[in-house]
Amino acid sequence: MTEPEELESEPDLKIKIVPDKTNNTLTLIDTGIGMTKTELINNLGTIAKSGTKAFIEAVSSGADLTMIGQFGVGFYSTFLVTDKVQVVSKNNEDDIWVWESSAGGSFMISEPTEEQKEGLKRGTKIVLFLKDDQLEYLEERRLKDTIKKHSEFIGFPIELQVEKTNEKEVTVSDDDEEKKDEPEKKEGDEEEKNEGKIEDITDKEEKKEKKTKKIKEVSTEFEQVNKNKPIWMREPKDISKEEYASF
Repeated sequence: MTEPEELESEPDLKIKIVPDKTNNTLTLIDTGIGMTKTELINNLGTIAKSGTKAFIEAVSSGADLTMIGQFGVGFYSTFLVTDKVQVVSKNNEDDIWVWESSAGGSFMISEPTEEQKEGLKRGTKIVLFLKDDQLEYLEERRLKDTIKKHSEFIGFPIELQVEKTNEKEVTVSDDDEEKKDEPEKKEGDEEEKNEGKIEDITDKEEKKEKKTKKIKEVSTEFEQVNKNKPIWMREPKDISKEEYASF
């Protein structure tokens, strides 16, 4: 970095992926440089600036398309699987802005809600509202396979939000069952009951055994998926033939 002060707003460079099966959204968050309002319009809003035009021209002239990423068309592939895309971005030189489009050639720029602003100090958050027949992209295995295939050697950490199920042993109380068995109280019975109260409680405590049962608790946590160091950044002597062949 020639200007390290640019990182002060968010020094931790990483990518996070959050599948949400409740709302059928897949959210991709990075802590990169983000985009200003003008950059959102220029980079995402027009086919001529986006690189798509250059890509189409390259296809027509029979160019080598193995480096499709250089045309910046990757972003537009989101519309293959979504009904709507939101891009929330924060650049150090501007406020947070939201770009939104349902394909079809039009888009809208607006100010963010409090929820959209949450946790975004600098960088970009892309929210994909998935089509009903594309919900496989919310499945942990599908996402891990996709990241491994296309982004395993990205230098920055890619963290996927996953669900973890843990079994926990809890003590079951008999109080509720005892309350069900108790007869209805009558005013005249109060004195009689009080006389034997202490003995009663002592007996019950001695007889009562602790009952336990196992319950399942589901929690979420972020797990780094791209743990392998890029093969070209390692010493050749440390790389096995299998690793080289696989790469």
